[in-house]
Amino acid sequence: MDAIQNGWFSEIQNELWPGQSFSLQVKNVLHKEKSKIQDILIIETETYGTCLVLDGIIQCTTRDEFSYQEMISFLPLCSHPNPEKVLIVGGGDGGVAREVSKHPKVKEVHQIEIDDRVVDLSKKFLPRMASGFSSPKLKLMIGDGFQYMKEHKDEFDVIITDSSDPIGPAESLFNESYFGLMKTALREGGIVCSQGGSFWLDPEHVKHVLSGCRVHFPNVSYAVTSIPSYPCGHIGFVIGCLDERRDLKTPIQKFNSEEIDAMDLKYYTSSIHRASFTLPRWIEKYFYEM
Repeated sequence: MDAIQNGWFSEIQNELWPGQSFSLQVKNVLHKEKSKIQDILIIETETYGTCLVLDGIIQCTTRDEFSYQEMISFLPLCSHPNPEKVLIVGGGDGGVAREVSKHPKVKEVHQIEIDDRVVDLSKKFLPRMASGFSSPKLKLMIGDGFQYMKEHKDEFDVIITDSSDPIGPAESLFNESYFGLMKTALREGGIVCSQGGSFWLDPEHVKHVLSGCRVHFPNVSYAVTSIPSYPCGHIGFVIGCLDERRDLKTPIQKFNSEEIDAMDLKYYTSSIHRASFTLPRWIEKYFYEM
């Protein structure tokens, strides 16, 4: 809450990005509180629009949020032949629900979010993102994602984990056991997609998450998207599929330009899907060569 000095907000210093801190110039502080789960700060910035900060870490800005929301949603959805039933774990700002609901083959979206205050405040201060909560496809629940999946086995075609970074309340969402729990909640051939961190910041952490996913999924890959308000200007996604023969890098569902525009997609295309899996040689060797 004390991260604003001389008109600038700076992310907290932590082990995830040692020696650096991203800053945004602040016009107004719109809201701040400590919920039962975490510190919540919402600011109006000079160049990035409205920004949601949880526990001192930027979660989204209205300037660039779509690149993250579209990619974490459409990468797994377009890699599944028939993603009718989708579970979102986290995503309290509503952005992932907004994108998942756009997919024409999705019939049901179930979302479990732990902090009801993030949902309420996003509806007030981030209405374009929170528009996902008004989708007739969506059923939103407030509670523990772990417990929810234990009670819903063999139910979902796709599970998307839209979590904050692996410190504090979200740390357990990057562990090998979490991928095992998601596996039990999937139908045959199902796919999971989780926020996977940046290889520029901590390739060892990303490799650890990939290894945990490989324990339970025979088909695992890592994709990236560009998003300037995140540290290093990009973020990765860990994708696991129960069908070892499926080519995650080539979308099964392809949309033409008219369909892309009709869904109001600003970042995702079939070409971007394929390109997002192309990694620099040094990191490709580090992640995939034994």
